[in-house]
Amino acid sequence: MSQLKPRHASLVDITSSDGALIDTGLATFMPGPASYTGEDTLELSVHGGRIITALTLTAIMSAGARVAEPGEFTRRAFEAGKLALTRAVAVADLIDAETQAQHRQALKQMDGALEYLYSGWRTQLVEILALLEASIDFPDEEDAPDRVDGPISLRLLGLKSDLQKALSDGNITERIRDGFKIAILGKPNAGKSTLLNQLAKREAAIVTDIPGTTRDVVEVRLTLGGYLVWIADTAGLRETADIVEAEGVRRAKKAGEESDLRIWLYDARESFDDGLVQPNDLVVANKSDLGDPVDVSRETLLISAKNGEGILAIEEAIVSHLSGLTAGASAPVITRARHRQGIERAFRHLDAALALLDNQSGAEFTAEEVRLAARELGGLTGHVDTESILGAVFSSFCIGK
Repeated sequence: MSQLKPRHASLVDITSSDGALIDTGLATFMPGPASYTGEDTLELSVHGGRIITALTLTAIMSAGARVAEPGEFTRRAFEAGKLALTRAVAVADLIDAETQAQHRQALKQMDGALEYLYSGWRTQLVEILALLEASIDFPDEEDAPDRVDGPISLRLLGLKSDLQKALSDGNITERIRDGFKIAILGKPNAGKSTLLNQLAKREAAIVTDIPGTTRDVVEVRLTLGGYLVWIADTAGLRETADIVEAEGVRRAKKAGEESDLRIWLYDARESFDDGLVQPNDLVVANKSDLGDPVDVSRETLLISAKNGEGILAIEEAIVSHLSGLTAGASAPVITRARHRQGIERAFRHLDAALALLDNQSGAEFTAEEVRLAARELGGLTGHVDTESILGAVFSSFCIGK
């Protein structure tokens, strides 16, 4: 590699261990520490094709290299201080991004949005901990402990409020990453399966004229308007003595309760009972091709799922609803379940610290709760060297990256 000009693509012959020519490609040498991992790195660009790739990898292995573990390059970058843990995770999110919303969120996270937020919270806790430690070590000084308790309580209350606000985000950033849930609900034979197939643009669900055909929840993964969505076709809602169908109805109701948007579908030739409809639900009258509608308000979309009429209007309504949900998500706060769990635990430790202060239980006990809260937040940014945490994070990466 010493013969290669750093950060310059050089045309080279790639040969096997016995000197046989494999390919002619480009080699780029990036010496550390100014590389992605902070180490000396060599990148090879070869012509596509399975045999060339296989022979090149065999030659590299014969020279003493090995295949990288999942996420190993990004983990090395983290361990070399090149990336905070939140930015390292953003690399995986950026690689996995399938929609514009996911792409935008991952870029913001890579830009340090989460790192600055979590590190700022942890810094505040470290400062509070220093005040508490001072009150323990120097109890006879003027500032300890009485004059310290007031400012500490105010700072802990402010920080607790910040964490509570983050936890009350409605899981929006996690939904952008994992997908929004949409449930199609209605009576049997309303055309729910046909509507799902129209939205999916394929035959994802079985369609028959027999009421009760759909017995279980059928989910389809789609991208609409730059958002990842999971649309669920559900069993028709009705009273039934059939044990299997009754279970399907139960699952349909559960899917509706857990969804971000509910689409109520009914036969336009029949009246619609809106007793179960909640604000922001989408009401759709189907089968407009079979006769004049009898009960369609201005808020109801009129479609023919069979002929595809009105499907575009439903897609636009879904995108409009999701845009409203994400309007306030200007920067990611919590993008993974691990983040939420860590902040929840830190919140509980802050709550305990404030209770100890109120009960005048002693600075030592309060300091321990603050220390535990700081540790939880440190685990999110990588300030805590916990092997299990790092293993869980980087094992989700693709091979090598």
